[in-house]
Amino acid sequence: MRILVLGHTGYLGRHIAEQFRALGGVRLFGAGRDPASDLRVDLATADTGRLAEALADLSPDAVVNCAGALGADPVTDAEVNARGPAVLCAALRKAAPTARLVHLGSAAEYGAGEHGVRVTEDAPTRPLTSYGATKLAGTVAVVSSGLDAVVLRVGNPVGPGAGPLSLPGGTALRLRRAGTDPDAVVRFGDLSAHRDFVDVRDLARAAVLAATASGPLPRVLNVGGGRAVPIRDLVHGLVSVAGFRGRIDEAGVGSARSAGVAWQCSDISAARAALGWEPRFTLTDALVALWASVGACEEPDPVP
Repeated sequence: MRILVLGHTGYLGRHIAEQFRALGGVRLFGAGRDPASDLRVDLATADTGRLAEALADLSPDAVVNCAGALGADPVTDAEVNARGPAVLCAALRKAAPTARLVHLGSAAEYGAGEHGVRVTEDAPTRPLTSYGATKLAGTVAVVSSGLDAVVLRVGNPVGPGAGPLSLPGGTALRLRRAGTDPDAVVRFGDLSAHRDFVDVRDLARAAVLAATASGPLPRVLNVGGGRAVPIRDLVHGLVSVAGFRGRIDEAGVGSARSAGVAWQCSDISAARAALGWEPRFTLTDALVALWASVGACEEPDPVP
């Protein structure tokens, strides 16, 4: 089986590619902006015809699209999250119309959830940010493409290798910098918002199952932990794993997204039925693995 992973050097793509490599009978190709990629492409600027030619040469049986912008700015969000999937679908229709496309969407497409309620795939989509809106546009491009395609609407990934601009990765880096100083203070805004965290290794397994499943799949499948966890619990869980001896200072307002989306939780029963998938790792497992992977890179701290 010939598998192409777009965004194979990113956080999610690395884990997905790793799980494909562990399978027998798979020939894996990587695509992205990295010069070492088998297919060097930036979906934000790619020409449909040239991309189609490159895809025809690779002749993939399945394509997993992990490329995405993480809310850097509205223009970049639109170029990568909305235009990118549309161009990819157009190229696949020309070059590999029978290939299975697995596209990573986001639970941010739903917007604010009702407290205590798990959202299903047919829930209304009311994104509150350019990130959520452009991810939703990408989902629409995929599900309306006519291809054999499925969108995995992902919760909040956490686990080994999380980047410093994500809340889990940034928190781990800040705790690492603080060390064991009992007088250290790490400050956050309000941490009361609830999120549905999913271990990145569980997400990768869902993507592999979706790419290799026989027969048609639902157009959209939620992939999350299936429970809402206060962000505060994640932070204090990392504190415990890190052995941090200082003080966590939670004061003031958090991010605009946390204020606008106080509750987020996905119903994952459809993914369980369609893929035989469910999370294997607990949040504690994910935090232990994240802490073990934290390096000494110096990046800007995220604002929670």
